[in-house]
Amino acid sequence: MKRNIGSVLALYPTPAVVIGTMMGDKPTWLLAGHVGIIGHDRIMVSLYKPHYTNQGIKATGRLSVNVVDEKLLPRADYVGITSGAKTDKSGVFEWHLGEGQTPVIEDSPLVMECEVTDNYETETFDNFVCKINATHVEEDCLDENGKVDYNKLKPVLFEMPTYSYLRTGEMIGKCTQPGKEYRENL
Repeated sequence: MKRNIGSVLALYPTPAVVIGTMMGDKPTWLLAGHVGIIGHDRIMVSLYKPHYTNQGIKATGRLSVNVVDEKLLPRADYVGITSGAKTDKSGVFEWHLGEGQTPVIEDSPLVMECEVTDNYETETFDNFVCKINATHVEEDCLDENGKVDYNKLKPVLFEMPTYSYLRTGEMIGKCTQPGKEYRENL
């Protein structure tokens, strides 16, 4: 029997990502766990309004989404617990300015450069709707067809209810295959 636990956001885990944007001539970084897909070419990055990083995103209209793997996690967690308004976080990562004029973390296995097309504001969050302009992936994280292989990339996942990071697991099947097998057994 299921129990109603109230109005609880229960779509976790989500990928842990470091959001980067420029503040003048320096990048600032923020760990984010509230990201989502809203189409094949759009994502949403949801950030608490008081974050310093939001100011840079609003000023430039651009941000990078840097996927976190286990190697990157300690520095990513640091930029999540340290305020950019009080501490210069520009030197935490080796980075370069990408084609879309967003800061790209060298050690991130996958980085999306995005431009903000809208901001859906709620009382407490800026929800940046972003168009993906470029995706940079380490070659050793690609399969033989040039597609991202998440078994190689192994992104860290963030789970809000217990405030935990999770290691990604192994592939359990190809999309559509379990449904085909089920259909054959009807």
